Amino acid sequence: MSTNVIMPQMGESIFEGTITKWLKKPGEKVERDEPLFEISTDKVDAEIPSPAAGVLKEIKVSEGQTVPIQTVVGVIDADGAGAATVAPAPAKPQAKEEPMHLGEPTKAEMAKPAPPAPAPRPAPVAAAGASAPPQRPGTEKVRSSPLVRRLARENSIDLTQVPGTGAGGRVSKRDILSAIEGGGARGQQAPASASRPAAVPPPAAGASQARLGEQAHAAFESAVPRERMYFGNYSVEPMSVMRQKIAEHMVLSKRVSPHVYSIDEADVTGLVKLRNQKKDEFERTTGSKLTFMPFFIRAAVEGLRAFPTVNSSVDGTNIVYHRECNIGIAVALDWGLIVPVVKNAEEKNFLGLQRAINDLAERARSKRLKPEEVQEGTFSITNPGVFGGLMGLPVISQPNVAILGLGTIEKRPVVVDDAIAIRSMVYLTLSYDHRVVDGAIAHQFMGKIKHFLENWTESIL
Repeated sequence: MSTNVIMPQMGESIFEGTITKWLKKPGEKVERDEPLFEISTDKVDAEIPSPAAGVLKEIKVSEGQTVPIQTVVGVIDADGAGAATVAPAPAKPQAKEEPMHLGEPTKAEMAKPAPPAPAPRPAPVAAAGASAPPQRPGTEKVRSSPLVRRLARENSIDLTQVPGTGAGGRVSKRDILSAIEGGGARGQQAPASASRPAAVPPPAAGASQARLGEQAHAAFESAVPRERMYFGNYSVEPMSVMRQKIAEHMVLSKRVSPHVYSIDEADVTGLVKLRNQKKDEFERTTGSKLTFMPFFIRAAVEGLRAFPTVNSSVDGTNIVYHRECNIGIAVALDWGLIVPVVKNAEEKNFLGLQRAINDLAERARSKRLKPEEVQEGTFSITNPGVFGGLMGLPVISQPNVAILGLGTIEKRPVVVDDAIAIRSMVYLTLSYDHRVVDGAIAHQFMGKIKHFLENWTESIL
């Protein structure tokens, strides 16, 4: 008896996934619930367990391919009979067939033309800011997620004119981003003078992630000649799916949010002494290692409560104020970066925060996060200081309006009561969206965090 292995739906808003690695080869035995393959989606990387025990008989979708949810990607033979087969690898562009280059690019590479601009599209009849789901010509409604509709409103894109490549013709995030890049399907209210990046045509139905990467690179080529990148001895490697997602999100954030930065420093000498005194007892009593991150989350929660504008999102001309403090914590991985979310941080005590942080970080590094655990963040914290960084100016994680950066904690000479003293200091940086957060609010928010850290009174056990 054979069992189909399908591409699972890893969240309500996820409609496709990319197989990044098969952990078993055709002909190999696999146990039920044993990790079978790895996938990457818009939200999270994850290992997918085998739905049955037996022998992996066939791989229908090879590594690197992106397919809709519920697609059969492989077959498991419970009896272990039958010849094992594997799907052919997807066709790769010529540039990736020869990853190692020594010397100048060929004339053919130099002469490669940029992709043509998309054809003009008719202006929409409905207003760009309409809240109801748009309809295609006739009575067919455009299938899209709230994120896609918000991006369409903010960029005056008519969704009825955007080809959908998702499951059932759904307009995916990649489709709307391609339309934004291409400057096509604009509504009548779009400013004539608005400047956009070089045109990138929307992807054809069934386009793979690799094709999208080629289109983005082609747009970049029109601004930066290839001969300025390819010279001397060099090698070329394709981006991983996660790296491509990070690139998309960062470019989108910088395009959408006007970033402003504020910097402050806090004297955390008291916290350093407290941690040094309690870390052994804390680990022995709770079974969790004591880090500095819960201190900063607690301080951030107090700041967000005092200045709710920093705990908001922007929806067109509306400001969405979030009552929950869902704090995203950037976790560095060997293969990229991910931001799991500590939900309802305002309801957790110090120990609860520490356990949540340790659990999310451990499962992020072992690819066991669930999609909902990287969604619905309202504010983010990143800690370049753990790698020795003095400070950083991070990019806002959409749809948040601010992100806090933590520098390394180090001893520095400072003036205390008109005398020079050696104190443990840390730089705090806040990147914020100037559409809704002004400098006065940002610095008051930072002042609240600084005061809370320098005057810590809460018990940690």
